[in-house]
Amino acid sequence: MIRRIIYVLIAALLLSSCGAKKRRSTQRKGAPVVVNSERPTTRTTNDLETEEVRDLYPMPEDRGRFERFPISDTKDYIETFAEIAQYEMRAFGIPASITLAQGILESGSGKGELTLKTNNHFGIKCHTGWEGEFDFHDDDAKGECFRKYNHPMYSFRDHSIFLSTRSRYAFLFNYKRDDYKKWAHGLRQAGYATDRRYPQKLISIIENYNLYEYDEAVVENGLPTVREPRQYDVFTHKVEKGDTLYGISKRYDISVDELRRLNNLNDNIISVGQVLNIRVTQ
Repeated sequence: MIRRIIYVLIAALLLSSCGAKKRRSTQRKGAPVVVNSERPTTRTTNDLETEEVRDLYPMPEDRGRFERFPISDTKDYIETFAEIAQYEMRAFGIPASITLAQGILESGSGKGELTLKTNNHFGIKCHTGWEGEFDFHDDDAKGECFRKYNHPMYSFRDHSIFLSTRSRYAFLFNYKRDDYKKWAHGLRQAGYATDRRYPQKLISIIENYNLYEYDEAVVENGLPTVREPRQYDVFTHKVEKGDTLYGISKRYDISVDELRRLNNLNDNIISVGQVLNIRVTQ
């Protein structure tokens, strides 16, 4: 079945493989999408897009206006964005199941207030250096700044870039591409969410909707990952009497802030016998 957004992308790929330079357009529930098969564009200041990544599939052209994508329910959300998540998996190595589950959870299956006004499906805040559009929304604090996109697919691409360019998430890319359970726990461990049950929620969504099948399809087809992630050794340290976070950080050449993020610590207090996750660059 030709899905609502992706069939335009597939058509554009076929055209580009034949040397075509034309633009094609379609509509999904009244929202026009124009795909530029000559060169895709995004609305993010982090340009990790090599020519190899761009060649995977063209992004919708930014026409300078906000595109709305009404979603009826979770199954509709999956049908709409599953293949996009698979293409992002090929481009960056993030399991499609994780991308979809995060999108479902963070956006309320595309129906959340923040998503409806920003097309931000992953709750990514502005952060230092963001120069794109933004809007304000009450989250952990009142009136926080969140990134805004004219098209949902820019949100999916920025999610991939966000995870793949920040050092605290780098160890995740050592996991197998279809190991959604490790990815779910790793995201919480790296500080993506403050909810202690965040991993369980992601895993529940993945298993309830069989989202792991989208990972398997990519892996079984032998589709390579374009981006080669930085490699890390991951091991643990058992706290002994006299240990401090500062001392442990010096011993393993890792910052105190990184130790706290890896172990979900709100302060520098540790106890004898506690097992801390350590990460050391190869």
